[in-house]
Amino acid sequence: MTSMAAPKRDRLRFLAMSPERRSVIIAIVVFLGLLGIVDLVSTGPLSYFDISFLSSGGATSALAAIGQTIVVLSGGFDLSAGAVISLVNVVLAQSMDPAAAETSVLYWTCVGIGVGMLTGAFNGIFIAFFRLQPIVVTLSTMFIIQGLTLLVMDKPGGFVAPDLGTFYLGDAVTGWLPMPLVVIGIVLLAWLWLKNTRLGTAIYAVGSDPDAAAAIGIRVKLTKFLVYVIAGGCYGLAGVFISAQTGSADPLVGNPLLLSMFAAVVVGGTRLGGGRGGPLGTVFGAYILMMVVNILLVLNVSAYYSTIAEGTILILAVLAGSISYSSTLAKQIRSAGAQFSAWRNGLLPSQLDRTDRRLKLAGPTRFKPLSASFLSRNRETIRYALPAYVCLLLVVIVTQLWLGRAVLNPTYWNSLAVLSTFLAILALGQGTVILTGGLDLSVPWTIGISGILLAGIVNGSDAALTYALPAVLLIAAAIGFINGVGIVILGISPIVMTLAMNGILQGFALVYSQGTPAGFSSPMLRWFMTGKIWTVTPVVPFMVLFVIVSVLLLGRTAFGRRVYGIGNGLRAAQLSGIAVGRTLILVYVLSGFCAGLVGILLTGFSGQASLGMGDDYLLPSIAVVVVGGALITGGRGHYLGMLGGVLLLTALQMFLAGTTLPYATRAILFGLVVLGAVMALREKRS
Repeated sequence: MTSMAAPKRDRLRFLAMSPERRSVIIAIVVFLGLLGIVDLVSTGPLSYFDISFLSSGGATSALAAIGQTIVVLSGGFDLSAGAVISLVNVVLAQSMDPAAAETSVLYWTCVGIGVGMLTGAFNGIFIAFFRLQPIVVTLSTMFIIQGLTLLVMDKPGGFVAPDLGTFYLGDAVTGWLPMPLVVIGIVLLAWLWLKNTRLGTAIYAVGSDPDAAAAIGIRVKLTKFLVYVIAGGCYGLAGVFISAQTGSADPLVGNPLLLSMFAAVVVGGTRLGGGRGGPLGTVFGAYILMMVVNILLVLNVSAYYSTIAEGTILILAVLAGSISYSSTLAKQIRSAGAQFSAWRNGLLPSQLDRTDRRLKLAGPTRFKPLSASFLSRNRETIRYALPAYVCLLLVVIVTQLWLGRAVLNPTYWNSLAVLSTFLAILALGQGTVILTGGLDLSVPWTIGISGILLAGIVNGSDAALTYALPAVLLIAAAIGFINGVGIVILGISPIVMTLAMNGILQGFALVYSQGTPAGFSSPMLRWFMTGKIWTVTPVVPFMVLFVIVSVLLLGRTAFGRRVYGIGNGLRAAQLSGIAVGRTLILVYVLSGFCAGLVGILLTGFSGQASLGMGDDYLLPSIAVVVVGGALITGGRGHYLGMLGGVLLLTALQMFLAGTTLPYATRAILFGLVVLGAVMALREKRS
């Protein structure tokens, strides 16, 4: 009897632990289990060399993920982390003197951390003091930093002193303790000290409830600012470490780390939304992800599957973290049934606990036509959309003065319309998502995989286009449907779900194409995008028709009214009879469909598909929506305003292409334009 009672007591003791401690223990157990699997699949028993190799392999991701964890604990997100790592890498490689006999490791470490902290301060100023959305600020900063990185070094190369590698990749105690573990340990000890200070308490309080934190005297703005500065320092240290590993620089070296960072944070038990978790579990999460990829490689599974594994682990970790460990199986089944029932009734999972079941909901609100004048009814829309068209006129004037009579040539306007087509289509999908208060980060690789699939299926055949076109659009819509189901039914954050989906799609595109996309556009599609009927490209009339349909869809249909209703308040939308869940799923289906259509048209425009063909469209797809007067938190915006943003940014891009400015300035300019637009058009708070 006693022997049977002991396991039960241990289980109850485990369930009684705080969620943070329980998550850390689970992460450690999974880590040890994977370490055992690594030992089994290896050719021999694990040696000190193997442990040292594993510790250095996951150190960069672990250090960066510690910074991301601190941001998430405060209730934020930081999409600029990978770009900061790349910037530090090129700054060190460009600044070090190859002729120097010795290099000060401490000096260059401080330089890297300092660069990271400066970028963190940049983020913190806009997020804390200008009260802008962390997602938009850090996404804009990511593109600004990527542009700066390319200005410093536009291709791999440079020199990193060997002394840096000798120090960070060596042993703190020869044959016993690898230096990467010491560096991570020092950072964790620093966090342990910080956690027990007033700032550490404030970070958790702000992450749990910023309004309540402010009510008890916590300086919320200063806390948020310092969070991003500290996180930037962690990214800077990660940049120093990866520089020591590679011995050179790559301006894109940090980009693949963003997905693994968020996955490590979630696997380590930190709650997205803030207030619970810590860096210790994150470190084990980072090494768990690294060992999963290593095990796949040892089993001769292609490295192309790594992003699929990371994205899948991120989604599964979020789902696992949403499950209450104290619940019985029956409770979990009832909870899942309740979520499905809520979805059918138009609710989100997060609304279950707040729903008063005594309310009798009426049908969808019917809007009566207003007798007021057009200007009176659309005063707010015009107010926020007009600046984009005014700026467009200024860009056109500057282009005329700078490039001569180019603007007076019909070819200029035809080119403007053709190049605007891609963003005009994305503006409908991404804009509709933003109107509901969400964001779709899976746009780049939805575009990429759509173009790759179309080129591979068509392979120059017009006949194949007749079935390839609907098949690819159906796949793109299915991608959006999966995003919507994950967000609505499973309750995953839109940012996390679409970021994970983007990584999964990247992996599928690499697996399908084996790293080299095959095939090319059909002649008909090529003519549609580049041919001429008199002086007009055939895609231009299509764009005009698309704009008309988009305006009617968002402005004159029940679907459009539901989108605006959800953006103005989920609870109010549900009480007014809107089927919130079904509408949101359709919103992400529309976004996937639009991204797939852009992938198809890009393939026709360039004649073939390429890996990463959609990467340049993520920030612009958000920028045109924001510049067009839409509110990034949802509920406000008009497609005609978004179209103004499309034409403005495209005209600006054409102007820059006619100057001698380097390509990197485009990314910097887009980032600055988005920040400026969000600041100028943000809602005033009392």
